[in-house]
Amino acid sequence: MAATDHDTTAASADVRAAASEYGIDTITGIEITAIEDARDVHVLGYFIDTSDAALAAFLATQRTRRIARVEAIAARLAALGVPVDVTAIVDAAQREPNRSVGRPQVARAMVAAGHVVDIRAAFDHWLGEGRPGFVPRTGADAAAVVDIIHRAGGIASIAHPGKTRIDAKLASLRDAGLDALEVFHPDHDAAMVARYARLAADMDLLLTGGSDFHGDPAHGVMPGSVHVPPAHWERLLSRRSAHGSD
Repeated sequence: MAATDHDTTAASADVRAAASEYGIDTITGIEITAIEDARDVHVLGYFIDTSDAALAAFLATQRTRRIARVEAIAARLAALGVPVDVTAIVDAAQREPNRSVGRPQVARAMVAAGHVVDIRAAFDHWLGEGRPGFVPRTGADAAAVVDIIHRAGGIASIAHPGKTRIDAKLASLRDAGLDALEVFHPDHDAAMVARYARLAADMDLLLTGGSDFHGDPAHGVMPGSVHVPPAHWERLLSRRSAHGSD
């Protein structure tokens, strides 16, 4: 198993320790947010060296941008008459340098303030792309993120391509070194799985998968509910060996 937190590897040691108690092997992972055409594109990194200095510096910048975005979202919501107090969120992020913050924490604050009934409603009505409280992210493009992951010895995979409308960019990202596509995902139905498996084969990309679990039932499914078929897992391990990482 792997924990692929957004823009942080802080949980890696805890995940490894907890999993070992149940005889579960772990690999290091991360989900880095890139920007393409003013939209978020998530790039998964597997088998990364969490001690890599360039990766650490890049992630520090990512987290600074995340804090600024949370503050900008709060300001926009306040202007819309939906005030939320994000002081505790920002303070925790500044106090714990490896903590990654973003819209889910704002959504929880909206629930606590009584503005929405649950996190899904916060995204559907206020925080999702195109909604009144949405603030676009700034940052590196996907090709740059692929390079960062490679420099840390990892394998780079585009997360849930069926959600991010990234198809037109895949060929150029493959040429930039992209290793894989996340084919197996809770939001990919059977037809979409088949489509992206064919696309990966055509582009000679590996296949990855995951639950996309975010700690609550509003996002993803329980860890272990989505599997990478053994043959594709073996291909990932072979590529990992070629990279000489982890």
